[in-house]
Amino acid sequence: MSIRKIDIDTVRNSVGNHIGRRVRIKMNRGRHKIDITEGILKEAYPSIFIVEVDKMSEGTKRKVSFSYTDILTKDIQMLLCKAS
Repeated sequence: MSIRKIDIDTVRNSVGNHIGRRVRIKMNRGRHKIDITEGILKEAYPSIFIVEVDKMSEGTKRKVSFSYTDILTKDIQMLLCKAS
């Protein structure tokens, strides 16, 4: 299975259209380890996008970057959270 430029462009455009929205990220860390976190989609660049994650237990924020190929290879799944 090859990842085509058209596929990456589609994902990049979709992510770019949702800047500023709250998202839920489900990350596959391997060996049956799954992390689920929520944050705000802050920025999108040609190769990566950045999500600002709230760490509720510490009361801090951190930025996490992902590549568009992470979505295509299903290393992560990103869902938009409903507006409240």
